[in-house]
Amino acid sequence: MRPISKDRVEKTREEILDIIKSSTLTHEQKVTCLANKADSLLEVLDEVPGLDELLNCPQEDRCICDLSEGHAPLRPRYIAPDYQKLMKEGCTYLNLAPPTDLYEALNTLLIFYKHVPSVTNYPVYLGQLDDLIEPFIDTVDEKTAAKLIKLFLLNVDRTVLDSFAHADIGPKPSKTAHFIFEAEKELEDAVPNLSLKYQEGVSSDEYLKEAVECALVSAKPSFANHNMFSKEFKGEYVIASCYNGLYLGGGSYTLCRLILGNIAKRSSSIEDFKTKQLPYVMDVMAKYMDARIKFEVEESGFFENNFLAREGFIARDKFTAMFGLVGMADAVNMLFEKEGKTGRYGSDEAANQLGVEIMEIIDKFNQSHTNKYCEATDGHFLLHAQVGLAEDVGVTPGTRIPIGEEPEELIDQLNVLSKFHKYFPSGTGDIFPIDLTVHRNPEYVMDIIKGAFAKDIRYMSFYSSDSDVIRVTGYLVKRSEMEKLDAGNNVIQDTTALGLGAAKNGHILERKVR
Repeated sequence: MRPISKDRVEKTREEILDIIKSSTLTHEQKVTCLANKADSLLEVLDEVPGLDELLNCPQEDRCICDLSEGHAPLRPRYIAPDYQKLMKEGCTYLNLAPPTDLYEALNTLLIFYKHVPSVTNYPVYLGQLDDLIEPFIDTVDEKTAAKLIKLFLLNVDRTVLDSFAHADIGPKPSKTAHFIFEAEKELEDAVPNLSLKYQEGVSSDEYLKEAVECALVSAKPSFANHNMFSKEFKGEYVIASCYNGLYLGGGSYTLCRLILGNIAKRSSSIEDFKTKQLPYVMDVMAKYMDARIKFEVEESGFFENNFLAREGFIARDKFTAMFGLVGMADAVNMLFEKEGKTGRYGSDEAANQLGVEIMEIIDKFNQSHTNKYCEATDGHFLLHAQVGLAEDVGVTPGTRIPIGEEPEELIDQLNVLSKFHKYFPSGTGDIFPIDLTVHRNPEYVMDIIKGAFAKDIRYMSFYSSDSDVIRVTGYLVKRSEMEKLDAGNNVIQDTTALGLGAAKNGHILERKVR
């Protein structure tokens, strides 16, 4: 463990006191923040030359971001347990027998969630709920089943206090999914995040319509291209956190992101960006991710000591890591300006093509870099279009078109997006607020989903332009909760603060309504 300066210690002490005195943080949020400050006093990772100037610098110059994972990772960032094993075998550590009816099934899941860690300290994956619950759904009458599932979802929203908690359903219709849709339309809660794995020919139109009607009220579920994910993950995938594709029974050790706009700022030209600046920053970030993974696997003791690994709910060889990026549009537009070109990303074909060329460079680098602990993905990281942070100013999520510059016609926007979604097995997605009149015509959204997935769009989210629950980047918040926090009041979920920051800095409430 390397020493740190006295000034850094004193600054951290002041920040700790500020957390304790905060009038807006809840007790649970204070405890989490205090733990992060303790972690920040450590220096235990292998040193990476060049990292400091790219990571620990003013925000406007930062080219690498570690997304607040801490200086000494004590667990993987994202964990996707095999909950089916829990339902079939129970859990020795928690003294849980396999459930025999719906009461026991839901109670077992709620107990287990309390013990699944992640970077947020809450589970980021809650399971394939229809597969987990459906075998027990007929152990009670339909009225009771509907009430129990509603109470289950209410419990999750009030105890899993972070909307990065994500559950999946689909592609087959089920009674469980029907009860979830009915409950979510009534509850309109931000947690859990929810994805429907859509597969044409398996997901019926009636099922898809019910899901769309639910989404227009509650901003969930989002829609995942099941054929696309299944092919890449050989069928064994989950959608976790925002929209992250990961292996079932595994997860991701870490997620770091390239801030492409700031890398472009360092560049003298497009050629300098492509041949010098971007390759240099990617190399530094990959080595930093290697150092984080090495500590997690070799020194933290997580995989030796945590019951999830000991009992086989997760396996280390099903883990990978996520090589993220933001600001494709920012980089392309800045590079064009430096060379006196007038095109803009999203509306100019030459600008869009530059984006594709940048993605090819990133993809090629990732395929050439290996990490021995990423066996799940043949020793390589997975690319991820990261959605942003609350404090991001002038940073466009992933490869999205900047808010306010969306093409007039939706088909033109989808054609741009289709150039990029294929690069991101571990997640990318786009968000579309929908005009109120669509409530009377959900088939409009259904046609968008079907057509987009035929064009290899990976993941799509919709919400009504007047709904209280909205999708921020990849997670959900309630407008009413953001207003409470903005007025200086406590709010139960810590992601509300992220949403408020994104509303002020990222203009998420100004998206083009379709």
